[in-house]
Amino acid sequence: MNQIIKLSFSFLFLIISNLPVFAQGGRIPVSAENGMVVSSHHLASDVGKDILKKGGSAVDASVATAFALAVTLPSAGNIGGGGFLVYYGKDGENTTFNFREKAPLAATKRMYLGEDGKVRENSNHDGILSVGVPGTVAGLFTAHKKYGKLDWKELVQPAIDLADNGFEVSEPLAGFSQWLDRNKSEFPSTAKVFLKPDGTPYEPGDLLIQKDLAETLKRIRDKGVAGFYQGKTADLIASFMKKENGLITKKDLKKYKAQELPPVKGNYRGYDIYGMAPPSSGGVALIEMLNILEGFDLRSTGHNSARSLHYLTEAMRRAYSDRAQFLGDPDFNPKMPLEQLLSKSHAEQLRKTIEHNRASVSDSANFNQAHMAYESTETTHLSVIDNDGNAVSLTYTLEQSYGSKIVVDGAGFLLNNEMGDFNAIPGCTNSKGRIGTKPNQIAPEKRMLSSMSPTIVTRDGEPYIIIGTPGGRTIINTVLQVIVNMIDFGLNIAEAIESPRMHHQWLPDTSYMESWGFSPDTREILEEMGHEIRTRRSQGRAMGIFIDPANGRIYGAADSRSFDGKASGY
Repeated sequence: MNQIIKLSFSFLFLIISNLPVFAQGGRIPVSAENGMVVSSHHLASDVGKDILKKGGSAVDASVATAFALAVTLPSAGNIGGGGFLVYYGKDGENTTFNFREKAPLAATKRMYLGEDGKVRENSNHDGILSVGVPGTVAGLFTAHKKYGKLDWKELVQPAIDLADNGFEVSEPLAGFSQWLDRNKSEFPSTAKVFLKPDGTPYEPGDLLIQKDLAETLKRIRDKGVAGFYQGKTADLIASFMKKENGLITKKDLKKYKAQELPPVKGNYRGYDIYGMAPPSSGGVALIEMLNILEGFDLRSTGHNSARSLHYLTEAMRRAYSDRAQFLGDPDFNPKMPLEQLLSKSHAEQLRKTIEHNRASVSDSANFNQAHMAYESTETTHLSVIDNDGNAVSLTYTLEQSYGSKIVVDGAGFLLNNEMGDFNAIPGCTNSKGRIGTKPNQIAPEKRMLSSMSPTIVTRDGEPYIIIGTPGGRTIINTVLQVIVNMIDFGLNIAEAIESPRMHHQWLPDTSYMESWGFSPDTREILEEMGHEIRTRRSQGRAMGIFIDPANGRIYGAADSRSFDGKASGY
């Protein structure tokens, strides 16, 4: 397929899928007394709520919701991708589960480069070589094994029912089907699933039935993690990979294991922040930015004023520079200076370099040395709290919208294109945003760096905010702004999520602002300070829960930037 057509589709689909619909979303949160699930699809949220009502734990509801999203939200919900889960119990017990994808055993550092040293035809993002070894099923199974209350089969069955019986096609999904109709010769296995049996595209409101996916889910239901990484499903993946000249083998699948890791922890104005450690960069960068911002009186500057946005931008710039220089898979980077990056003293040194009225300059050669001793937007997030007060924040992804857009023939699920999150050109870091630093270069069985930022904020030892979002490298900054909106500016969970957002990632040296949310005067002041401003329609689709410490009541909000998100409580 012509590369320009590919890029045009990705751009067009990103816009369509991010258009706000203001259905359930808005500035008034949904309230509940017992438990709540917030996700990017109403059917999946209701599946999770039903699990809670049956006495399931927060992890049970997360597992059921995630499997349901793999059916109803194929652009991001998945069993062919990976992600992260942060858990915080009512008793204060906290942990995380890392089920990020891995590079196949046959992967090499320069596998995508041509003789000219440049990436060949975007091959790290497009095609079968872009696929990493999936981690979702292993991660959900591992979390359930430790914190599940209900039987595993009961959690997978609702997704099977949705795949077997079908659900109504949304407008974004119909848009993908129409695109696929024009490109079905390049994606024949995908066309079998997302075009009608007569070969025509689905229309909004049509019923989509996914029999192959239902059978794959049944194997997962009956055999647990072995139902995906071994047996028939593994055979289907491996044979498809061999046929298409991919790298993943049955050995890759059998060797894959999810990891339980301690969270990274910080404190912001008396609130404890629990996030994901590397290979997610989210927790470290979020805490580093909050540490920097803690030294400014944001409340007095005014919500989304030019001054407050200036401070946010400068904190983002410095944290993303550290992210690029230091962070990667800890199994391959044992000397990452996490303690320093998370420290208040490091933040203080960085804060001293921020001028109150002038933007800094991002330098691709120097990182933060003067101050120190392209990830896709298509991800999905769900937040859960159960009747006992246990909380889960879970973010998982296929990378781009619909991942590689390649379905495993006979298995019915889409594969990720996560290999694009590695630094494909070793040593090349430039002003356009290309990062080539060593910690995130490709190696066999290495997990690629991620910006996913499932986060739980606690107050006096109890869950207070459960938050996360999709959005590629914007994820960390979206989560940051929701937290700051609530703690510094007193917004409720829905107002904090609906507020306009901005993003800076060090390189390129540009601030991106949602076009509809900031006044021309604010933008002009920022430009006078030296910030380069560009606009975009939308940033992220946050899914959040707030637990009122005064009465224990639960408030949830699904971002109206999400086409079909829902907060479902009881």
